[in-house]
Amino acid sequence: MNTILAGNSLQSRVGELVSAGFAGLYVTTHEPDEAVREIQRLAADREWSLLTWDADGGLSVNGASPSPMSDPLSVVRSLPSHKPEPGSATLLVLQGFHRYLADPGVIATVHRAIVTGKAERTILIVLAPLVMLPPELEKQFVVIEHSLPDRVQLLEIMQGVAAEEGDIPTDETALAGLLDAAVGLTRYEAEGAFALSLARHGRLESSVLWEIKSGMLKRSGTLELYRGGERFADLGGLEGVKHFCVRALTSKSTKARPRGVMLLGVPGAGKSAFCKALGNETGRPTLSLDLGKLKGSLLGQTEERTRAALAAADAMAPCVLYIDEIEKGFSGATSSTTDGGASMAMLGSLLTWLNDHTSDVFFVGTANDMAALSKVSAGAFTRSERFDAVFFIDVPTDEQRAAIWTMYEEKYGLENDGSRTRIDDEGWTGAEIKSCCRLASLLGVMLVEAAKKVVPVVRSAADAIVELRETSEKSGYLDANTGEAYRRSAPRSGTSRGRSVVRPAAI
Repeated sequence: MNTILAGNSLQSRVGELVSAGFAGLYVTTHEPDEAVREIQRLAADREWSLLTWDADGGLSVNGASPSPMSDPLSVVRSLPSHKPEPGSATLLVLQGFHRYLADPGVIATVHRAIVTGKAERTILIVLAPLVMLPPELEKQFVVIEHSLPDRVQLLEIMQGVAAEEGDIPTDETALAGLLDAAVGLTRYEAEGAFALSLARHGRLESSVLWEIKSGMLKRSGTLELYRGGERFADLGGLEGVKHFCVRALTSKSTKARPRGVMLLGVPGAGKSAFCKALGNETGRPTLSLDLGKLKGSLLGQTEERTRAALAAADAMAPCVLYIDEIEKGFSGATSSTTDGGASMAMLGSLLTWLNDHTSDVFFVGTANDMAALSKVSAGAFTRSERFDAVFFIDVPTDEQRAAIWTMYEEKYGLENDGSRTRIDDEGWTGAEIKSCCRLASLLGVMLVEAAKKVVPVVRSAADAIVELRETSEKSGYLDANTGEAYRRSAPRSGTSRGRSVVRPAAI
C-alpha cells in the first residue's frame, strides 16, 4: 500500500518530499483552496514553478490567468514542456483529479509522468477529499493528510473574525472552551461559526460552534456528536468502572495518557448509558462511531472512511469516542467473501489506530459477546496497550435495582402503588426496569401489570449470560461494580447471583 504521512504543516511536508525526489504526491484535503495557498507559499519561497489545474478553471502557470484546458490527460502530458531550470522544480497541482484515475489512458499517462518526473524534477500533486488510487498507481504516490487547523490556527482565525475588543474572552478557561468547541472544524467552517456566533449573540459562544460541529459530523454519516445530559448519578451501580475512568481522565500525569476501556456485559445492563454519561461527567464531548456506515462498495472506500472518521475524532480531542456492540460491526471479518474484505480492512485500521494514536481520545467499546469479538480479532481487542482495562457489567444487585426503580418511577411520574413488591424482578437489567416504568406511564396501568409485558434477558438469553460470566472470570476481567477481578458467586435463583456492593478498589 502507499505510505501515509501526517503531522507538521502541508507546506513543510511537500517541501521535504519534493527535495527527497518523490514525484507523485496525493494530498487528502477537504480544503483544496487552502492546500493550494500553502503550496503556493512553498513554491514562492523555494522559487519553484507552480502549475494549478481544476476542471472548471483550467490550467494556470505561476499565478497567471488560467487557460481553458479541461482535458486532464492533456494537462498531465504537458508537464514535460514545463521542465524546470537546474536545481529548481516544477509542481503541477491537480484538484479533484481522483475522479479521472479510473481511466486506463490516464493511469498510463500518470505513471509515465511520475517516472519521468523523478529525473526531471516535475512533480505531480493530486488534491482530493479521499484516497482513490488504482492498484497500478498505489506504489507511485506518497499520500499526505492535510491536517485540520490546530488551536493556534483557530485562535488566529478567531482574531481575524473578531472586529471589536471584547469579542474574544480574556478568561483563559472561557477561551479554552471556545477553542475546544472549534477543534475539528475546517478553516472555512470555523470562520463561519465564529461569524455566526457574533451575529447571533454579539459575542463568541461555544454553543454555536457545537451546533456547527454537530451538523458537520452528521453530514459525514459515520460520527455523531452526542449532546445529552446524562450523568453518573443517573446510573445505578457501576462504581468500579466509574471510579476508574474518572481517575484516568483527570490524571495529572505528564508521562502517560489514558487509552480507554472495553465494556463486556449483559444486554441492557447500562453499557451504552455509561458511555453517554462519561463525557458529561469529565467535561468531554462524546462521539459515537457507527461501524455499519463505514462500509463502502468501492475498493478501498471502507478503509478510507475508517481513517477519515478516526482522524476526525483525533482532531476533536480531548473527547470520548465509543462504538456500541462492536462485535456486530466486525461480524464479516472472519471471511473476505462475506463483504469483499470490507470488515477486515475496517478492523485493521481500527486496531492500528488503537495501538498507535497519540491524541487525547478516550475510546470505549461495548460488546455483548466477547467470544464473537475474539473470533474475528484473535484477542487483539483485549491485548495490553489497546485498552487500559476490560470490565464486565452484570445484572444489577438487589440494592442497585431498588435505586433504579426509584429513579425511573420519579422520571415517569409514577406513584408508589405498592404493586412493585409483587414483581419478580430478580436479574432484571436497568433497561427492563425503565421499560416497565415507561409502559406503566404510557398505558396508565400499575407496575405489576406493565411487568407482564417485559421479557427479561435472564430468561430469554440465560445460557449466553452464564457463558459471559464464565468468560469474564476465566479471563480476569474487572467487575464494573467493585473494580476488582470478577468472581462468580453461588446463584440465588435461575441465572442470577447474589453479590454485595463493595467500594471501588484503589487504582
